[in-house]
Amino acid sequence: MYEHKIPKDLSCGMAVTMDIIGSKWKPCLLYNIYKGINRPGQLQAYNPKASRQVLNQQLRELEEHGIITRVVYPELPPKVEYFLTATGRSLIPLLEAMEAWGRQYATVHTDTPEMAVQSINC
Repeated sequence: MYEHKIPKDLSCGMAVTMDIIGSKWKPCLLYNIYKGINRPGQLQAYNPKASRQVLNQQLRELEEHGIITRVVYPELPPKVEYFLTATGRSLIPLLEAMEAWGRQYATVHTDTPEMAVQSINC
């Protein structure tokens, strides 16, 4: 994981939460895995604006934090799937609240094209 030059202040719950899931793609990855999108190729297809390298890095970080588990099946070619751990499943109410809030906000603020809610995968 990237080491910050300035030590992180993880003295409050919000700071800890943001340290673990506070990146551009982690909430989407977690929500996709929760919805059954488990394979790396599927996650890439559901998050096409993210590079494979960034997705792999963020999946690795989530795995290091114990939020997801990576299962490699012994077959050729290797099959990899990601699943939420019990700790990861405890984030589901938070992710659902974020999704609902984002959709509501976007419907109220549809005056700009970038705020238009699409039926996307995240």
